[in-house]
Amino acid sequence: MSDIFIYGASGHGEVVSDVAKACGYKNIIFIDDGKSNFQSFEDVKSQNHIPIAFGIGENRTRKKLFQNAENSFFEIVTLIHPSAVISSTCSIGIGSVIMPNVVVNAHSKIAKGVILNSSCVIEHDNIIENFVHISPNVSLAGNVTIKELSHIGIGSSVIQGLEIGAKCIVGAGSVVVRNIKSGVVAYGNPCKIVKEIHE
Repeated sequence: MSDIFIYGASGHGEVVSDVAKACGYKNIIFIDDGKSNFQSFEDVKSQNHIPIAFGIGENRTRKKLFQNAENSFFEIVTLIHPSAVISSTCSIGIGSVIMPNVVVNAHSKIAKGVILNSSCVIEHDNIIENFVHISPNVSLAGNVTIKELSHIGIGSSVIQGLEIGAKCIVGAGSVVVRNIKSGVVAYGNPCKIVKEIHE
């Protein structure tokens, strides 16, 4: 392994680049459509022989850029930091990034384009759908489902057997003790819905 594109040159992109280096990539090439001192995706889209990973924390943006890379026939790589503890019975989808000290326990299913951020714990039999972001120090108990494009804020906890719907934002430090419907912002201890998200 030598070269890799990291799409997104923000702070999150820098963290992803550290994971890529820990995985053995030697030459990190940042691309960013919004920062003029980096090449844009259009500048490099003919170089699809170089694998690509995503340094974008915002879920909808990451999904859009992922689809652009897919349509341009890039090899989208999954990055798993060597310090992560991943059960051999788990499945991890393409384009997911698993940060340092993450734990993913037995029979959990991680879909594509997911971020499992530093030191989060994904207990047994979880289902984490496409383009979810699990923030640092989140703890998900067993049999939890997080639906597509949801973001679980830093330090939150979810008790066993619950489902958090699609396109939700769960605020930092929340304690989730009941199901959360799709398309809402919720936070607190206990976690409560505070508003709906209107797209």
